[in-house]
Amino acid sequence: MQHLNGASQERVKKKKASPNRLGATLTLILFMVGLPVLSVIGMEFLERGSMSQTMSWLTANQPLFVLNVILTFCLLALVYAIVGSLAISGAIATAVLGLMALISYMKVKMIGEPFFPWDILLNKESMDIASLVTGKAALIRIISVIVIVLIVLALRWIIPRVTISVIARAALGLISLYALYAFGVKTPLASKVIDHAGVSEIVWDQQQNYANNGLALAFTLNVKNSIVQKPDTYNETAIASAAAGIQQAEVSGASGAGLKKAVSLPAGKKPNVIFIMSEAFWDPTLLTNVKFSEDPVPTIHRLQKESASGYLLSPQFGGGTANVEFEVLTGNSMSFLPGGSIPYQQYVSKPLPSLASYFAGMGYKSMGIHSYEGWFWDRNTVYKQLGFETFKSSEYFTNPEIKGYFISDAEVARNITAETDKTENPMFIYTVTMQNHGPYDEPRYGENKFKAEGNLSAQAKSILETYTQGAHDADQSLQMLIDHYAESDEPTMIIFYGDHLPMLGMDYQVYKEAGFISTSNANEWTLEENRKMHSIPLVMWSNFTMPKEDLGTISDSFLGAKVLDMLQLQKPANFALDSEVAKMTPGLLSNLVIDSNGELHAKAPETAQPLLTDYRNVQYDLMFGKQFLASYIDHEYLTKSSQPNYNTELTAAADGEHAEAEGAGKPAASQ
Repeated sequence: MQHLNGASQERVKKKKASPNRLGATLTLILFMVGLPVLSVIGMEFLERGSMSQTMSWLTANQPLFVLNVILTFCLLALVYAIVGSLAISGAIATAVLGLMALISYMKVKMIGEPFFPWDILLNKESMDIASLVTGKAALIRIISVIVIVLIVLALRWIIPRVTISVIARAALGLISLYALYAFGVKTPLASKVIDHAGVSEIVWDQQQNYANNGLALAFTLNVKNSIVQKPDTYNETAIASAAAGIQQAEVSGASGAGLKKAVSLPAGKKPNVIFIMSEAFWDPTLLTNVKFSEDPVPTIHRLQKESASGYLLSPQFGGGTANVEFEVLTGNSMSFLPGGSIPYQQYVSKPLPSLASYFAGMGYKSMGIHSYEGWFWDRNTVYKQLGFETFKSSEYFTNPEIKGYFISDAEVARNITAETDKTENPMFIYTVTMQNHGPYDEPRYGENKFKAEGNLSAQAKSILETYTQGAHDADQSLQMLIDHYAESDEPTMIIFYGDHLPMLGMDYQVYKEAGFISTSNANEWTLEENRKMHSIPLVMWSNFTMPKEDLGTISDSFLGAKVLDMLQLQKPANFALDSEVAKMTPGLLSNLVIDSNGELHAKAPETAQPLLTDYRNVQYDLMFGKQFLASYIDHEYLTKSSQPNYNTELTAAADGEHAEAEGAGKPAASQ
């Protein structure tokens, strides 16, 4: 009887357990499918800022939406395989995806670029930039993500507990990891799936790439772009041909060198060559429908009339200063690198030929000066690889003057003159300022002297006037340098320009209100609007004879070659090639090309393609390839290692000051 009762109770338990297992299984399926679907919708809403736009994208691009869901499912499944708890795994995956969407939203608002895989490498830079982001919209999004993560976590006490075997979890994790890897590196199978879904990867316009494909998919596809693919045209034969072309161009250039005397230098003296890249410097008087109470940049306007001047076509807007440095110093172009990439962070890990190493080989002291911390954009390491002897970052400034949030431009000017005055050898100095770095939301300089008049909102007017006060200070710091070197017997050339246009409010607020652009959607800008939003004033000055010249609009990557030409110096191979490319396409961005007639194109004309192929092959050879070029031309310059005494001058002085300070605190008997 007891046996029968026991069997009966066991059957009842099984009947009760079966529905529980079924419910748990359904919960697992619904959770693993439903959360990724909701996550993709939430991510797109966070980044796009409109549910109607999100749903329009979803309904018009259903295969792409499904791919985004699959990728988020793989992330959730991978976390679940490791953690083993549905709710905790969901909370972790939601936090990661929400953070991605938040970062992408903030980056687009600040500088017009979404979140890339290589942004993860920015470390402290990301935290520094994040501290500058304010605004109600951003705070609402941050709080929303936190609340959603907590809600998902709270499901732990609501949904049935689901357990699967360790083997099944491991298999699920491995499959998910492989799927993420396959999409990240675009394996043949993943490529078929991507092609079948109609994915169009727009690497040259990443904002459009993310808008079309969705955040999760576009981010994953960009993983492979962390490594620059070898051009199909790259091989030793192609580089040998490019080297022959460079040598022929040098012969042709030398034969015509005497036709025009560019400069008149004191006999036997080499000039100081000082590049000043002023943070976010631009001419605010270029804004349409806006007038100022007085001219904020009189020095720039005077030099535009009296000296060599023009405009630089920057690859950046609102940020990415290091990429402008990269183009100017190396002569390489961001056009041949993945959109949104940061060479300083990703690619410069070995000695790379640059203006710094070139001038060092000419007997110059090559020095970098930046009024911010040396770790930013990894300059401490990169400047060594570029051949600088010394890099003076803010850590080596003594009791510097602060204006606004950062070291003043005037303080930087004083440091430049102090360095040239105490150094016997001629100097090549590459200077980066920081004073007028954004944001400009508050009048951080006290009462702004320059009043803007126009059809601007109160907020836009305040932003513009704060920025303009800083631009004026930059202009006056340039005048300080001119006044100093006008009285100096050291021949000196100054090249002054900005790195990019400033971010004047979210969604290009000031530019839009002033009528400078027709829309705040950068994807809808005309070629002319793209040109305007990337053109930075460039002026030059010297205390020796240098003729006035209209430089037109040239890319940052061609500036170095132009300066060497003006100084009548023989250009090394890569800069000689820059000169030839600049003759055909003086302006070269990934989505905007200016030809020799000043006409604008979305892509380079066919006639320029052979020379641009040489340019791309040589850049790949120098940065990632086998350095074939050095076998044919300029071997010593192209294979030069970093300077063995890099920064010993400053570090030794700093150690001495530290020891002296410690000694000053000791009792007299022990000194």
